Amino acid sequence: MSSAATRPAGPDDLWSVDEHLEDILSTVRPLEPIELQLLDAQGCVLVEDVTVPVPLPPFDNSSMDGYAVRVADVAGAGEEFPAVLEVVGDVAAGASDPVRVGPGQAARIMTGAPLPPGAEAVVPVEWTDGGLGEGPVSGMRARSLAPEGAEGQVHVYRPAEARAHVRAKGSDVKAGDLALEAGTVLGPPQIALLAAIGRGTVRVRPRPRVVVLSTGSELVQPGEQLATGRIYDSNSFALTAAARDAGAIAYRVGAVADDAETLRSTIEDQLIRADLLVTTGGVSVGAYDVVKEALSYAGDAEEAGSGVEFRKLAMQPGKPQGFGSIGPDHTPLLALPGNPVSSYVSFELFVRPAIRTLMGLEDVHRPRARATLKAERALRSPKGRRQFLRGAYADGEVTPVGGSGSHLIAALAHADALIVLPEDVESAEPGTEVEVVLLG
Repeated sequence: MSSAATRPAGPDDLWSVDEHLEDILSTVRPLEPIELQLLDAQGCVLVEDVTVPVPLPPFDNSSMDGYAVRVADVAGAGEEFPAVLEVVGDVAAGASDPVRVGPGQAARIMTGAPLPPGAEAVVPVEWTDGGLGEGPVSGMRARSLAPEGAEGQVHVYRPAEARAHVRAKGSDVKAGDLALEAGTVLGPPQIALLAAIGRGTVRVRPRPRVVVLSTGSELVQPGEQLATGRIYDSNSFALTAAARDAGAIAYRVGAVADDAETLRSTIEDQLIRADLLVTTGGVSVGAYDVVKEALSYAGDAEEAGSGVEFRKLAMQPGKPQGFGSIGPDHTPLLALPGNPVSSYVSFELFVRPAIRTLMGLEDVHRPRARATLKAERALRSPKGRRQFLRGAYADGEVTPVGGSGSHLIAALAHADALIVLPEDVESAEPGTEVEVVLLG
């Protein structure tokens, strides 16, 4: 179980936000590395330095469609007196045995094709007559060279310096260079680089598998008929989306009715595909708070050290919280409150850092900033509680969005920051500086 077992806690004991978070992060450990195919590794964290085995580009190649030439042969070329060169052949991308360019000669060359032996530069087709004998080509005609394989002459109307329009071997990265450092999150550009240097697989920490389930007999799935006394289940959708945004592979489980045995059975069924379990609802002191009833156990001989401890935190919203582990593999479980805002704020403060820790990231927290409070009236906060209010942040200012009620989900949809009022602050006046957690 978590290190919370060593901390005395009475029924009325309040944990601070920092104590609860420290307990979670001291328990959750990064997942073991595995070897994955490149596309399967997207979003994962690299666990080893990757060096470049071959230079990029691996050979000198043309950056233009045109003609490969010797510099001396086009020196002084102009509109009135073009250089007239013999076309000795074509060099296409992928050519393994290109023709040799000698004095007074040129080779038709395509973008990406290797610079042929003897050539020192490439003149774009727009600087030539395209081998058609009709003056400089332009526009659509610049895209149409003389028929492939045709020989003859080409008129070049501009000189070229050495290495003009040539991508040099190793100009991107050289063999032996460090391509990517351990700790890098693999996005599309990083996947592209790995493929370009010939890596088919890479060693990473896998994306955590997070199972999210909500509890409550009043919950109805979106799209179904809403009867009297029922509400749509939004929490499981919000938290599953948030888990994916944090980098996890997230699975949403349909809402579970208020029955402790059903909930316990559902959770145990999900353990096979979970690196982390997240529940929402049923953690307060009501008669139907089944999460506490289902998971408040010390464990048996096979699950020594398992169990979930439920706590009260000195925060608003999100006072009731649960954390521990369950199952033979001691899978971490975070139990969040059921009110939509409480649930989401709790996710950002506690679950997201846990997911990022499982991924093996060093920086697991949302960025924070100082901002000037832009409000019509002072913000109030209960003494001894750390309050998190929704806000819209821009240009160093933050504006409160909605009220402090933990059910105000519409306001949450328009917020991109959390305004933090510390435990010792009971009032924040407009124009004062406050701390904000940036959610976007």
